[in-house]
Amino acid sequence: MIAIDLGSNTVRVLAYDCGSEKQLYGYEKVVKTADGLAEFGTINDAAIQRVIAALKEAQSQLDFSGQNIRAVTTEAVRRASNSDEVLMQIKKETGVDFEIITGEEEAKLTLLAVQNRLKKLHYASESFVLVDIGGGSTELIFHYGNETVSKSFQVGIVTIAQSYENLENIEKALPNEMLDMQRFCTEMYATKGEPNAFVATAGTPTTVASMKLGFNYETYDANKINGTILLKNDLDFYLKKLLDMPFDKREIAVGTGRSDLIAAGILIYKQLYTLLDFNECVVVDDGLREGVALQSCLDGASAS
Repeated sequence: MIAIDLGSNTVRVLAYDCGSEKQLYGYEKVVKTADGLAEFGTINDAAIQRVIAALKEAQSQLDFSGQNIRAVTTEAVRRASNSDEVLMQIKKETGVDFEIITGEEEAKLTLLAVQNRLKKLHYASESFVLVDIGGGSTELIFHYGNETVSKSFQVGIVTIAQSYENLENIEKALPNEMLDMQRFCTEMYATKGEPNAFVATAGTPTTVASMKLGFNYETYDANKINGTILLKNDLDFYLKKLLDMPFDKREIAVGTGRSDLIAAGILIYKQLYTLLDFNECVVVDDGLREGVALQSCLDGASAS
């Protein structure tokens, strides 16, 4: 089957074999879906064309015909006032029919993927908090054994980066921007207790982990990233390292057009360490795309 995740910054495609439980093909492209969303409240034409071009590129590498396809989209399209028109145009141009999922569904599918990966890593923890730092939102998912509580917050790397002029302003604004997150964390700690571990997925944590392991955007290896431990101090070190690079080197390190977003994401990520009172975090590459594939396989198995 083919799973597609159109996020606020990136479109990610995965061909997955349910029988062997193997990933057959992976594709991702930065499309900046949420570019201008904070200011205008809509997905602009340039962003739509970038999404369409990326999907056509994926289709040129992987035959979509005859495949079971589930395509989901998240916060940017959820918030956009022109979401129906956007998805209609994408479907007309590519044949891909996206469904807008809720923050709760997004959290559930992301958790499914992360739990699956942690199991493969033999990483056992009865309780953990999972953060998914996206382009338009951040999901906080508290998992306690058989109980999961999640909440989506409208704080993302694209929208935050485009709402403030520079990193200094972002850093000053984040405690207030993330106040609802802080209240949610305080409530969870008071009512459910402190989780045993802190786990993170999405582009910012995986990019910092990649830098720590000596990879760049082109040499990125998800298998090596999975299970990487990042300390809070690592974030300061690699943010400084990124900012000290000449612009062309930054583009090589973290991908074309991503350096300003990753820098903003690192500040959000660092604030989460503070809110959650953790000094280290386990990084997992698997996210919503993988969760969509796994759930589709489970649904197919139960239907047959």
